Amino acid sequence: MRKKLIAANWKMYKTSAEAGEFMRAFLPQVAGHTRDEIVICPPFVDILAVAEAAKGTNVGVGGQDLYWKNEGAFTGEVSAPMLRAAGCSHVIIGHSERRQFFGETDDAVNAKLKAALAAGLVPIVCVGEVIEERESGLTEEVLRRQCTRAFSELSGDDARTITVAYEPVWAIGTGKTATPQIVSEAHGVIRAEAGKAFGDDVARNMRILYGGSVKPENAKALMSQEEIDGALVGGASLDPKSFAAIVKY
Repeated sequence: MRKKLIAANWKMYKTSAEAGEFMRAFLPQVAGHTRDEIVICPPFVDILAVAEAAKGTNVGVGGQDLYWKNEGAFTGEVSAPMLRAAGCSHVIIGHSERRQFFGETDDAVNAKLKAALAAGLVPIVCVGEVIEERESGLTEEVLRRQCTRAFSELSGDDARTITVAYEPVWAIGTGKTATPQIVSEAHGVIRAEAGKAFGDDVARNMRILYGGSVKPENAKALMSQEEIDGALVGGASLDPKSFAAIVKY
């Protein structure tokens, strides 16, 4: 039985003070919640504040990105060991906004995935198609390519902690939500690619999340689907009451 993961991606929102306020309001609402794993992924500058507030609780902390080198002359970048030292247990890799706005490639996703695994971080690898690709019938081809490149040169043992998040880009921040059938089909493609790369046992146990306008109103319907192992939540995770309602779907 795969334990669901509910992860908050705060994107570029909240100062450290605002992050602290969120945690003070949010933690009491999910105290004792063990059914699902809960992770908050704040901006880099808020990680210490969130990690400090989360100590001794059932809430984990993740980074929103990382660089694949451990250190060096890479101005503005943050490494996997830095995230670990700041209190992170998870990291988002290859989010569609990183791909769309910052030119992140499938090969970069693969390099970042290797770095995260080497540092003992749980990676949340994002894949998904844009609207033009879906309308052209290319969704399966896009998912296969993204997964094949992300999983390249990794062993089954390496892959046991990998989580994948299916994010149909056309559903992110648009209010549109993929139907359960669309999500189930996409997750089936992803799991099949994991099976080819790592074997059936790893693929069966790999968590595949859904991300794309997840909110309290649709969380229960989404989470009731057998192939959905949790959610990567954007805008609805910025409000403690809203995110707690999603966690307690």
